[in-house]
Amino acid sequence: MKLPPLSAILADAHVVSIPLRVRFRGITTREATLFRGPAGWAEFAPFPEYGDVEASAWLASAVEAAWKGPPPALRDVIAVNATVPAVSAARVPDILARFAGARTAKVKVAEKGQSLAEDVARVNAVRELIPNVRVDANGAWTVSDALRALDALLQHGPLEYVEQPCRTVEELAELRQRLDGAVRVAADESIRRADDPFRVVEAGGADVAVLKVAPLGGARRVVTIAERLGEAGIPVVVSSALDTVVGISLGAATAAALPVLELACGLGTTQLLADDVGPPMEWAEGGLRVGPGTVDELALRRLAASEECTKWWRERLTRCYTVLATQA
Repeated sequence: MKLPPLSAILADAHVVSIPLRVRFRGITTREATLFRGPAGWAEFAPFPEYGDVEASAWLASAVEAAWKGPPPALRDVIAVNATVPAVSAARVPDILARFAGARTAKVKVAEKGQSLAEDVARVNAVRELIPNVRVDANGAWTVSDALRALDALLQHGPLEYVEQPCRTVEELAELRQRLDGAVRVAADESIRRADDPFRVVEAGGADVAVLKVAPLGGARRVVTIAERLGEAGIPVVVSSALDTVVGISLGAATAAALPVLELACGLGTTQLLADDVGPPMEWAEGGLRVGPGTVDELALRRLAASEECTKWWRERLTRCYTVLATQA
């Protein structure tokens, strides 16, 4: 789509800083820029370590959402997994209590500074409350590490899949071959941070594809990618990147637009935020009811980032806009 003027984006842009309930992905505060267009609110929140070219895909997604809105929905409710950070096993019941009715849980493992025994204890604590469990290593394991860890985890019960167990496509393909069907391998970073999102599947490195809307450039691109993966027999999971209610609503709308959606989506991460920019989406039947994210002006003021942080994000958004304008 044609880019709106940068001035139109920045005119109603708000930078927020939201505390987390627990440490997640190594952070305790989530920052995001929200802006409004003719179709509603949108969120621009690439993690700080992403360069401008990679982060520009997040801006493309936000601009599409604000000026065009989501694609037409085919369903009203999206099944969502509970998300369990790398907490102690004793804290698991409190975490899961925030995901009433969830039938699937995704558990973070391979956290730096933690042991495999802690991972096993956490996963087992989840299994006592939600039997369908998937784990996410965020690329932290080598192939040998993954085989050892999965052997320990599988001794206590099955796993729906292991998400991004290793960093590279080549490692994922080798691991998948050596597992020989013992557990499915899902690709996340190898899709959303790749120049070619299909390479990992073509290389034999994934049984499941995890798709995040913002990093992949927008809802319509995700629908197109999902349709092509479906033709190859690869189911998809629409997931979030620790989004506010605005980003989560776009993820849910995108999942609602997919012709086939077999697996629970990873769109429950707002439960990890201690506050949000608007009222939470309605939780229904172990999932989310699809609808637009609403922004509360009082929340924007309450969560407003510092002047220095706001300046940093506005400058970053401007640089990413320049990348998109160059590509147009």
